[in-house]
Amino acid sequence: MLRISSINYSVAGRPLLEEASVTIPEGHKVGIVGRNGTGKTTLFRLIRGELTLDGGSITLPARARIGGVAQEVPGNEVSLIDTVLAADTERAGLLAEAESATDAGRIAEVQTRLADIDAWSAEGRAASILKGLGFTDAEQKMPCSAFSGGWRMRVALAGVLFAQPDLLLLDEPTNYLDLEGALWLESYLQTYPHTVLVISHDRGLLNRAVGHILHLEDKKLTLYSGGYDTFARTRAAKLAVAEAEASKQDARRAHLQSFVDRFKAKASKAKQAQSRVKALEKMTPITRPQEAALRRFSFPQPEELSPPILKTEGVSVGYDGKPVLRKLDLRIDQDDRIALLGRNGEGKSTLSKLLSDRLAAMEGDIVKSSKLRIGFFAQHQVEELYLDETPIDHVRRERPNEAPAQLRARLAGFGVGAEQAETLVGKLSGGQKARLSLLLATLDAPHMLILDEPTNHLDIESREALVEALTDYTGAVILVSHDMHLLSLVADRLWLVKDGHVTPYEGDLESYRQLLLTPDKPVKTEAPKPKPKKPSRDQVLALRGDVRKCEERVRKLEDMADKLSKKLADPALYEDGKVGELEVWNRKYAEVRDAMAKAEGMWMAALEKLEKAEA
Repeated sequence: MLRISSINYSVAGRPLLEEASVTIPEGHKVGIVGRNGTGKTTLFRLIRGELTLDGGSITLPARARIGGVAQEVPGNEVSLIDTVLAADTERAGLLAEAESATDAGRIAEVQTRLADIDAWSAEGRAASILKGLGFTDAEQKMPCSAFSGGWRMRVALAGVLFAQPDLLLLDEPTNYLDLEGALWLESYLQTYPHTVLVISHDRGLLNRAVGHILHLEDKKLTLYSGGYDTFARTRAAKLAVAEAEASKQDARRAHLQSFVDRFKAKASKAKQAQSRVKALEKMTPITRPQEAALRRFSFPQPEELSPPILKTEGVSVGYDGKPVLRKLDLRIDQDDRIALLGRNGEGKSTLSKLLSDRLAAMEGDIVKSSKLRIGFFAQHQVEELYLDETPIDHVRRERPNEAPAQLRARLAGFGVGAEQAETLVGKLSGGQKARLSLLLATLDAPHMLILDEPTNHLDIESREALVEALTDYTGAVILVSHDMHLLSLVADRLWLVKDGHVTPYEGDLESYRQLLLTPDKPVKTEAPKPKPKKPSRDQVLALRGDVRKCEERVRKLEDMADKLSKKLADPALYEDGKVGELEVWNRKYAEVRDAMAKAEGMWMAALEKLEKAEA
């Protein structure tokens, strides 16, 4: 049992925790949430004893082992499998002692303990964890030096999971995992035999892998039962009550103050006025919930282009003359929302680079609109910002002729406030850097936005703001993310990148999740659902959003078809010498009609889903 009793802790005189208390029973899986900067990581450091409390106490059972991923493993020549095996120091020590011990009694104790901790199956367990985190059998035998920092973070995570500490502390573990690794970790944590505390902004993980939510707010700790969605509903109700109470008190205070202001100078009312002054003084203010304003992203909207905005025909792409993806026949329209699925190493990043002109095709044709602008965001770009410059310096480099007020307005539209605008990037939080990178990626109002893991370092409120921005955005979105919640709300098409090809994935995200978690189990074409669950409010809202998007898409295509029809009705187009131009307009008209037929089909399908959900 972890017992946190009335703890206090301040940083540079600023209190982070004041009389905060909570008790976590043994074996509980707890997600820790709270706005960035409230002290979640600091709480972990206090539990580990790396920081000294100002007051209060944190207690654990005697000899309880605490484990977490403090930093990546070094890039040495030790193989991945041996690095993970060495993470269980007790097993490593016992094996070493078994080699050198001479006392029969001690040898027996060592062998008994090795059997108790299942030491002989250790290599299989370590290999299974590494495989779940994305390492092939061959890669597990390779030295750590062969892998980049992000991959070595996965090895460090594998090591602490293998060691199975009594209290497992994980701080944003999915930030360096892909979707497949994140889903595997969710499943693994559900059956982890000891206590888990995990700081995360991943709603999927917080709904499926934990049974309680610990909320850090207003310097206090509050434990809620259930996953994140249950916590959000419970807390919303509490906030509504607190807001109502605060409003009542405001009205009462205003009434008393009005009486005092009107009658304090009149002798006949002086006593009554004085009694109301005392009542005001005694009135304990009800603090309104300190809700962070939803810091929206303001994506600039591009002008409309004729569909398709990009098309590939028989394209192969790869590196050093070796194709990674072959025979790509893809089409992207401006209102597409496409999620790229596929295990790590299958080619999702390669496809993103191809679509964003960062990698040339080896063969085949890519046809794109002449006016097409493409925005690209990848996690590594956050690390490539100039640490010794301010955000306003970064934007000024791209817009040298804009006034400082305009530059600040652009930053404010992405949640980078006036204070952060003049702060060196090296001193900004990960979330603020991500916002700056997203601003730079969308500065030119791209018609197509390619996002590779955009939610890393963003808190839950910021992720919700990103969903809203992408829903309102009128350009195409190509999305790679481990955040299932984001994918489910934004993407309306799924492409599977596998075995050198890119194909439409006919199932939904939940079926893909099941496929990843049970790869050897054949996917059932018809799942018996005698009593389907009534869709949640969020699901119904998402379906209504789909219908609105489909309807809007049909309307836009109808407008476009009308304009093209008028163009084709122009007699001047049929004059001699304009055969080539006529062919172009006829082809555009045919493409729009084609797109309209598909859009109407999607609209009807979305309406049918909504009708079933609301039935």
